[in-house]
Amino acid sequence: MKRRRKKQNIQKSYACKIFGLIVAITVIAVSGGVLLKRTITESPEDTLVEYMNHIEKKEYEVMYTMIDSDEKVYLTKEEYIQRNSKIYEGIEVSDIKISHIAVKEKKADTVTLSYETSCNTIAGTIQFDNMAELKKTKQGYKLVWQDSLIFPDLKSDDKISVTTSKAERGEILDRDGKMLAGKGVATSVGIIPGKLEDRNVSIEKIAELLEIDVETINNKLTAKWVKEDSFVPIETIPKVEEIDLMKIQPEEKTLEEQDCQNKLLEIPGVMLSDVEVRTYELGEAAAHLIGYVQSVTAEDLENHPGEGYSAESVIGRSGVEKLYEKQLKGKDGCDIKILDSDGEVKEVLASIFKEDGMDIRLTIDSDLQKSLYEQFKEDPGCSVAMNPYTGEVLALVSTPSYDNNEFIRGLSSEKWTSLNEDEKKPLYNRFRQVWCPGSTFKPVVAGIGLKTGSIDSKEDFGNAGLAWQKDSSWGSYQVTTLHEYEPVIMKNAIIYSDNIYFAKAALKIGSENFMNTLNEIGFNQNMPFEIAMQESTYSNTDKIETEIQLADSGYGQGQILVNPLHLASIYTSFLNEGNMIKPYLKYKEEASGETWIENAFSKENVEEIMQGVEGVVNDPEGTGYAAHRDDILLAGKTGTAELKATKEDTSGKEIGWFSVFTADKSVDKPILLISMVENVKGIGGSGYVVKKDATVLEEYFEK
Repeated sequence: MKRRRKKQNIQKSYACKIFGLIVAITVIAVSGGVLLKRTITESPEDTLVEYMNHIEKKEYEVMYTMIDSDEKVYLTKEEYIQRNSKIYEGIEVSDIKISHIAVKEKKADTVTLSYETSCNTIAGTIQFDNMAELKKTKQGYKLVWQDSLIFPDLKSDDKISVTTSKAERGEILDRDGKMLAGKGVATSVGIIPGKLEDRNVSIEKIAELLEIDVETINNKLTAKWVKEDSFVPIETIPKVEEIDLMKIQPEEKTLEEQDCQNKLLEIPGVMLSDVEVRTYELGEAAAHLIGYVQSVTAEDLENHPGEGYSAESVIGRSGVEKLYEKQLKGKDGCDIKILDSDGEVKEVLASIFKEDGMDIRLTIDSDLQKSLYEQFKEDPGCSVAMNPYTGEVLALVSTPSYDNNEFIRGLSSEKWTSLNEDEKKPLYNRFRQVWCPGSTFKPVVAGIGLKTGSIDSKEDFGNAGLAWQKDSSWGSYQVTTLHEYEPVIMKNAIIYSDNIYFAKAALKIGSENFMNTLNEIGFNQNMPFEIAMQESTYSNTDKIETEIQLADSGYGQGQILVNPLHLASIYTSFLNEGNMIKPYLKYKEEASGETWIENAFSKENVEEIMQGVEGVVNDPEGTGYAAHRDDILLAGKTGTAELKATKEDTSGKEIGWFSVFTADKSVDKPILLISMVENVKGIGGSGYVVKKDATVLEEYFEK
């Protein structure tokens, strides 16, 4: 019995020793249900390094276990965590590194270490020399807590101050320096809760007028910071300018906004105040081009580390705002200082100067951009305009559109849903896409035929009537056209927009020559332009598969898909001795044309093509004669592309096109304009587009 007890005691003693060893090796702290672990090291140097490694991980509770117990009498865990977390997270510390650790002083039970610290912060890199005292205990080395462990000159009653100066976002300007995006003023609708009468009824009225949910308002009014006399911002709405109301005939939208604001002010507790916002002067007219900014998200901060973004920043989401985000955003200024108990600056730890964002000036003509939008705003389509000699892009319009200012003021979920579900797709950027070009492609095919030597411009193809097929191998398939004329030569074929002529021309060219030349003039390749455009293609596969497909391609049908800006660039070759001019968007003081593709066609080729495209606009029989002017020589080509599921389909859409340009190099305001409307069936075909472009050109030349 005694032996058993003795054995048990020995086992107990052994177990205790093992347990004591485990405790000596590992300290376990349980707080808030979280199990915290750290390995005890015998080396004071290792202890210091380990302590510093926990900072970035925000493991403040573990750090507290590494402090000598004598210090904890004066500093509770809560006080310690609050002090450290507030400072380290407030300055956004990261990449902490300590080096050159050395024993400065050693006593019986304490060691003083000197070391160098480097870390990144919101205000840049901070580097300093420091000292740390460690005490040897039964559990290993423990840090003697002092505030100077954070920064050498920091005392317990000092504070760390972080002040930021917001950088101004750069403006987006048009070619004449007019603001397209920049600082503006909106109206903030706010509620003072203590002044609301019949709270529920009032909130319902406010919600109705602002077209938002009652729940949205209540959530804002019940925020923790809200007091009875607080001004609680609810919604940002357009500011109604007195000058707009003083017009002889104010816009209906302006009158509606004024009426809404008057009704809001009739509700006790509602206040309106001016607030500075990012403003887009052209709104819907340039929304797809200019884009918009929004507040950064957690994902943005994760994707852009070290780029100066904070929770209060905005970031370009689309268009030019996104394209030139780095130049526009600027860099916030920031100071990190130690303040003494009197609030006086004791030391500046780090400082970066504010750098305002750059202004971005575009080649865009605001008046032309707006004019095109007003003409086509009800029609799903797009327009591109450029100077055909310099490559300056004068307008990029997609219709219908949306008001990018609403994204700044705050877009309601109802409005967002409405925009996304609208069958006209106002959020869809059409000028970036590819479309079936129809007969606007015929001058291009004429150029290919002349370049490859497949066609003689003076050759009479013969009158085939209004329907034609190569032979019986085509079955019932026929190419149709609208006009009979003579002689059937290239010039007349362009003027009368003869599908049969260009179907025959494509067959003469042959698929290999046809595809190779299209590749040479930019098909199946990225266009060198600041905004990414979809690639133009000639087939859904890698080649033109059949004779019928080739014939249809000759008059811009088949599987031909062209980006409007790319088509505009091809047309520039007709005015530049066969060279395609590279389009660009960012303004240059000295505008000069840069060739994108040299010798797309020969000088002689384009001179022959010009005879046809001038006739389109200036010959009374031409399909674009409605745009004819007596004062300025214009040239161009109309186009109607049929989108059918089958040849017999009568319900398909008709895409209407008009490409028009100044043909005289001496004109004061040269322009090349291409407009496309997705469905012109039943409203005049391509003639519908011609008339609208003619109105735009009238305004443009009168300016």
